[in-house]
Amino acid sequence: MNWTSVEEEVNHAGLVDLRELNFDNSFVRELPADPLLHNVPRQVRGACYTLVDPTPTGSPQLLGWSDAVGRMLGASPPGSSTGAVAEVLGGNRVLPGMQPYAARYGGHQFGHWAGQLGDGRAITLSEIVSPDGTRYDLQLKGAGRTPYSRTADGRAVLRSSVREFMCSEAMHHLGVPTTRALSLVSTGESVVRDMFYDGNPQAEPGAVVCRVAPSFVRFGNFEILAASQELDALKRLADYVIAMHFPELGAPSAAAYVNWFEEICRRTAVMIAEWMRVGFVHGVMNTDNMSILGLTIDYGPYGWLEGFDPQWTPNTTDAEGRRYRYGNQPQIAQWNLVRLANALFPLIDDKAALEQGLAVFGETYERESSRTLAGKLGLLSLDRAGDGELVGELFEMLQQVETDMTLFFRNLSDVPVGEADDDALIQPLRKAFYDAAAITPERRSALAGWLRRYIARAGQDGVPVPERRERMNRTNPKYVLRNYLAQQSIDALEQGDASVMERVMAVLQRPYDEQPGQDELANRRPEWARNKAGCSALSCSS
Repeated sequence: MNWTSVEEEVNHAGLVDLRELNFDNSFVRELPADPLLHNVPRQVRGACYTLVDPTPTGSPQLLGWSDAVGRMLGASPPGSSTGAVAEVLGGNRVLPGMQPYAARYGGHQFGHWAGQLGDGRAITLSEIVSPDGTRYDLQLKGAGRTPYSRTADGRAVLRSSVREFMCSEAMHHLGVPTTRALSLVSTGESVVRDMFYDGNPQAEPGAVVCRVAPSFVRFGNFEILAASQELDALKRLADYVIAMHFPELGAPSAAAYVNWFEEICRRTAVMIAEWMRVGFVHGVMNTDNMSILGLTIDYGPYGWLEGFDPQWTPNTTDAEGRRYRYGNQPQIAQWNLVRLANALFPLIDDKAALEQGLAVFGETYERESSRTLAGKLGLLSLDRAGDGELVGELFEMLQQVETDMTLFFRNLSDVPVGEADDDALIQPLRKAFYDAAAITPERRSALAGWLRRYIARAGQDGVPVPERRERMNRTNPKYVLRNYLAQQSIDALEQGDASVMERVMAVLQRPYDEQPGQDELANRRPEWARNKAGCSALSCSS
């Protein structure tokens, strides 16, 4: 990273040093705290959080900084990779005005109640009140042990931290609701992890990523309070979240809680529809990984569909049951919302009202999914006779041969209109197929036939071809954070080279644009990456 002087940035952009930001701590101030302060793993009762400081590391050094997030917070880029800002973002220094804490929550993991979980390696430093008055939580992931760490060390390895840092920003620029990431810091210390869960743990470089969001409250924050029958704390948390993040709903009341749950369902549906649009697979949709604000949260073993397969999951832990596979994400989101509804029942006490909220999820997802799929195809809508069959045939064909989802939809806009020759029709799509030999004459004929029906259907909208192509290219990204690109960034960083990560992140800031000289970052997964660790499926080990 090219470090510029803080003074130059402040004079140029009107930003201030991170240490001079406006800190606040409404979560700590308004909600019940753990009365115990000793930082040892334990069961916590009657609290929404525990005050705990990050554990200092050996020699924190900034490896990455998001200028966009810094500007959002009003913070200037640091003038050096070491020093005071690196110490804050690496967990070695707590600034005046900060009250760091780890949140208490529970969750359903892989469909089963797991009891207390909590921030086992994440510590929220403080809230920042940005120049426009918006509040953001500043949270360090990998900052050390907390009372919720159980048997873990509270640390994170470089590989998982790089993946979260990069993906948070990549998803934002794709237009997907998400948490953000401000910085990536190496700790100068090793962390021991069993990456493959095969009994062979190894020392890996440690890191801390600074995550940013209006709130990191998740479904599990409410689940643990309901499960423990801590109903006063449940109400206080709900009232706080509504007041801070849903003020349009008004003062606490039965009606406000109902409307709030409906809004959570709506936002969650929008988020899932956006995941499906870009081919993103979260990998660990446990209820403790579901944001109450409808944001993508907790980037672990995620991935993008490279071969279009609704059964694919990037999580090796989920390889057998495939609970969190791509095609199951809408159903899992609704299942998780049912768990949240159960937790909120003491506040609402109206089964019909909660069921209506769940219906809002279904209706919103169906509407948003139809809208985004129409956009991917360049159609105004999918409500004409035969549209369902046309889409169904497409998805069936995409699964018959290994087809890169991103490349297929991106290049669909280049299929020539009015071309009678099968080969010419298919030519723009060939780069999406992993095995050219798999496109047999029979399959070539079937695909060409579908393309002709598709072109005829697109013509029924009366939209000029250039306008349709533009619409498609605004919906279908050219660049996504393929796992092999993330792994190449990790490999280079481990050798002290940040340029690979910086190049990829710069391109991912404009994922829908043609960027001359960067086409290699849009290529399908290379064959060497098919089964390489970190480039295909991943474990939860981090």
